Amino acid sequence: MSSSSHRRIVRALALAAVVALGGPITLSGCTQVVDAFNAIQAQTSGGGQSVVVATPAPQATSTAMPFDSRFTYDGSVSLSTEVADGLELRLDVWADDPKRTMEWTTSNEKQFGFALNVHDNRVDEKAVLAQKRRVYISSVSITSQTAQSSGQVSSPFQFSADPRTLVPSDTLRSDRGLLLNSFQGGLLVPSTSIRQLPNDTYGITLEFALNISVEGTANSDTSFTQQTVYQYLPIAIFASDGSAAASQPAASTSSNGRAPGWGQTSK
Repeated sequence: MSSSSHRRIVRALALAAVVALGGPITLSGCTQVVDAFNAIQAQTSGGGQSVVVATPAPQATSTAMPFDSRFTYDGSVSLSTEVADGLELRLDVWADDPKRTMEWTTSNEKQFGFALNVHDNRVDEKAVLAQKRRVYISSVSITSQTAQSSGQVSSPFQFSADPRTLVPSDTLRSDRGLLLNSFQGGLLVPSTSIRQLPNDTYGITLEFALNISVEGTANSDTSFTQQTVYQYLPIAIFASDGSAAASQPAASTSSNGRAPGWGQTSK
């Protein structure tokens, strides 16, 4: 992991509120947070039956990964979406265990963490909240799509929740959702797992769908608009022996590593 990526993650962890997962009760402690998040993720996973589609398979070379993924190269990634002029929604994702992404295989448990924050570049980072354009998030969902050499596709990882149910009750929020752009706000999920994948999987793409309310003018309750922001995270997956998935057809993939029909948009 590069030093700049490490600094981004440390900063995101410092700004994000520690998540206390688990519906109507409040939990504390990292183990409880991870266990509760994974319990919710397991409840929302539908088992992901496979369907056959025309999925371009990658061309393995000595200089390129079979599935193009910046996350796999660096061990972390920071994805930014401009939701208004000078107003950025940032999604930081990092490998938790194994930290070496070359060890993310079809058979082992692959743990990652993520954090959401917003930055108003029109004002100083230390400005008081009344000077910043607020952003609230009312729902976060993650779906997945595998890339397999057989041409099959499955959705092994799914999650959906209202972020207000994932944090302590004293975290800043309103009927619009959880506040993201303050030292008391933000959303941090320290670790969750992608478990066993089909043996011929060489990549998986996570789609983050974030429903937010964006303030048009700072400290103006009447200027909010709603948006859905999508971010896509391609992740390379290796065979259980650590090599690329076997028997891949010689075809190229798109530069972003996404499966067909997946594109990054904002509404």
